[in-house]
Amino acid sequence: MKTLPATAAPAQTGYTLWQMALYMLKLGTLGFGGPVALVGYMYRDLVERRKWITEEDYKEGLALAQLAPGPLAAQLGIYMGYVHYRLLGATLAGIAFVIPSFFMVVALGWAYMRFGGLSWMQAVFYGVGAAVIGIIAMSAKKLTQKSVGKDKLLWAIYLLLATVTVITESEIAWLFIAAGVLVWFLRAPPKWLAKGNLNAAALTQLPIAGSLFGTMDVSLLTQIGIFFVKAGAFVFGSGLAIVPFLYGGVVTEHHWLTDKQFVDAVAVAMITPGPVVITVGFIGYLVAGLPGATVAALGTFLPCYLFTVLPAPYFKKYGKLPGVVAFVDGITAAAIGAITGSVIVIARRSIIDIPTILIALVTIALLWKFKKLQEPAVVAAAALIGLIVYPLAHH
Repeated sequence: MKTLPATAAPAQTGYTLWQMALYMLKLGTLGFGGPVALVGYMYRDLVERRKWITEEDYKEGLALAQLAPGPLAAQLGIYMGYVHYRLLGATLAGIAFVIPSFFMVVALGWAYMRFGGLSWMQAVFYGVGAAVIGIIAMSAKKLTQKSVGKDKLLWAIYLLLATVTVITESEIAWLFIAAGVLVWFLRAPPKWLAKGNLNAAALTQLPIAGSLFGTMDVSLLTQIGIFFVKAGAFVFGSGLAIVPFLYGGVVTEHHWLTDKQFVDAVAVAMITPGPVVITVGFIGYLVAGLPGATVAALGTFLPCYLFTVLPAPYFKKYGKLPGVVAFVDGITAAAIGAITGSVIVIARRSIIDIPTILIALVTIALLWKFKKLQEPAVVAAAALIGLIVYPLAHH
């Protein structure tokens, strides 16, 4: 890493800190299409067109974003700010990227709470909820092909986590860590493993520590904060990876939202630009108003920010170590298995009649056939279909 000052840009960068912040603000406001599309826009705009970022720096940022837990696009955005402006750049880029969609989901949350009883809003979400199942199913398929491939060990982890998610209807965070450790120990065993089992014994205590947090009697905002920090810290892969984790905590464990409200929250994430993970702001708003939305968003994005800026200086040195790569492979396979399981869990709630079955199947077929079809277009069409079909199906 080039050691450049944190405040003033060197002449050769060709852009100022505020230009980068404004770019991220614009991307957060108009960037539709989910994490893969957003990452593509950053490459096109910052590397190819404006030449603010070198190919090498971009690739490093992308590798780090895939390696660390947290939403992919948000982390790459934070890293793009970090390249020339260090902590200040990372902080401003991250805030600028997330703020537009945060305000949008809070406004939608307000409208949902105020007009949620209106039939037009129910009709829109009736169509969109079914389409979202199709979108997540296709994302799960793509992620599975890309990250699990033909690797038998990763397939075993993937299938186990998918099954556990379907049976328990929640995501068990320590299983992710266990999957990472298992692949690490089998593929690139550390030297200390042969010397004794002290560290292995410590790992078995992780689930117990997690359950202690769950039993503490704390205020609602503190509970929201703790839960969303955990969510932000254990989300690997795409922003959709947070969906099964949130479902387990928000619906099954804490009973903050109903099944229908949760599916609507995922739908809101699909129809707004910026990171998919911003659905946490909508969920937080439904649970505890604006303070809830703010705490949920901060809780989710703080780990992803720290997981980007803290390892950034060391990443060139250690990111390609076999042990690190194996650990991440295991966790990623577990996360994608959980996403696949969550498709089934959430589909049980959204697919309620023949029209919703058809909407979900047509969504899958369209995304399968037309690779460049943008998700927001599908969601908009599903909303229109919902407006027409819902009154006929529920008169």
